[in-house]
Amino acid sequence: MLAKLSTRRCALAGAVGLALLGTGLPTATRTNGADLSRFYDQKIAWSRCEGMSAADDLQCGKVTVPLDYANPRSGTLDLALARYRATGRARGSVLLNFGGPGGAGVGELAAGGDEFMGLAKGYDVVSFDPRGVGRSSPVSCGDDTEAALAAEGGDDPRALLRQLKRVAAACAEHSGPVLPHIGTVDAARDLDVMRAALGDKKLNYLGFSYGTRLGAVYAAQFPKKVGRLVLDGVDTLTEPLTEQGRVGAEGQQTALEDFIDWCVDDVACPFGQDARKAREQVVRLVGSLDEDPVPTDWGYDFSGQDLVGAIGQALYSRELWPLLERALAQLVEDGDTRGIEAFSSGGTALPAFAAADGELADEDEVPPDNLAAALMAINCADDPDRPTADEITRDLGRLRSAYEKASPVFGRYRLTEVLTCYGRPKGTDFIREKVRDVDTPKMLLVGTRGDPATPYRWTVETAKRLGDSAVVLDNKGDGHTGYASSKCVQRKVDAFLLYGSLPPSGSSCGSEQDTS
Repeated sequence: MLAKLSTRRCALAGAVGLALLGTGLPTATRTNGADLSRFYDQKIAWSRCEGMSAADDLQCGKVTVPLDYANPRSGTLDLALARYRATGRARGSVLLNFGGPGGAGVGELAAGGDEFMGLAKGYDVVSFDPRGVGRSSPVSCGDDTEAALAAEGGDDPRALLRQLKRVAAACAEHSGPVLPHIGTVDAARDLDVMRAALGDKKLNYLGFSYGTRLGAVYAAQFPKKVGRLVLDGVDTLTEPLTEQGRVGAEGQQTALEDFIDWCVDDVACPFGQDARKAREQVVRLVGSLDEDPVPTDWGYDFSGQDLVGAIGQALYSRELWPLLERALAQLVEDGDTRGIEAFSSGGTALPAFAAADGELADEDEVPPDNLAAALMAINCADDPDRPTADEITRDLGRLRSAYEKASPVFGRYRLTEVLTCYGRPKGTDFIREKVRDVDTPKMLLVGTRGDPATPYRWTVETAKRLGDSAVVLDNKGDGHTGYASSKCVQRKVDAFLLYGSLPPSGSSCGSEQDTS
């Protein structure tokens, strides 16, 4: 699930895709007898961030990790990091992952770092671009990212499957050697290398949305290295992608209806003042743009599915609703896509870039479709289910009906996310089978009742699965994740990370004020 913690940055929520790898519980400095000490012994050389809009006190660096942990001599990757130095006495670093999968942490920290300055009282605040993301050997599907998001196939499932196979081949062609090694199991191993390179004996970590999956996998792989760990907007560890997609469509539909109810109370709402008619207008707008896309200044045609992806991004935070209303008014009244495009990268065509040498990419070398392509790759790498062509052909009608029932707006988009795993390597079963009953210090899980992307029940289910170490904080507000939208959540999270003060499991934060 894609977290959009900072309301300053919005990007394309794409599809779900390719890769595999990772089994077994590793020891830190050896895997299958391979010596990893040169990676664990490295030190980070920090310097002022160049070539990006960032505060003067933001520092950038990199760590080097194996391309393949099972065969560390086969090549290396450089991973981009950024940090704000502690303003008080540092007890080490706290690593942040903003979600995705596919979210680039360096740019997010540069844009939204002010939200975490409370943590700088006791930590260097650090984030990173995971492997395959941002400047860390970014993956891409070339022009075929747009094809993946528009995949439909009409009444011919076999035509759809052929199209998805072409997309999978394009992703492999444009992404370079990182693609088969991009899943969360490898990313969690990278986290442990970062921990050591930062000089920390234990990992202190704050993960949002997909970042909660990454944190849980780390806890299962390295239970003795867990320090203070917080998971906000908790992802599922067990549900198959087909169910995740349906639940996601349902949650986004609820959020859209809440937005429409808010919008029609404003005379500037482009859909009028009748909520039922406004919902029908949104469905018609998506359909008309799919039939007749609008040319954009970026040289591609803006389709109904592009609109669905952009709206989905804006619904993650109520703070974005006024901007979404204005952007939709521009589109409906003037045919101007620029406002709504601000909520997405647009899935534009890109110069192919594959970091074959594993070195950091420059900012202008990161493909515009990187978020979508990485989301494809990582989600499918983490999912072991691969239905056959016959099974998909048999089940496609039922799936379309279920997704359409979940959301007439987001259903097709979310089903396409699931189907893009077809033709790609089977993912690991490590997360589904091994991430359970972790023997770690207490960790804090934050679930938000009105979360459109990660439903509260996932927090409860994941806490039960992780075992006695998991402590749940019930945030009774709305929006995706709680830290940025609830002062109560932020206080409790900061108190745990800074001072080890953990609220009793079952404590709550009200939608407007603390009701613990």
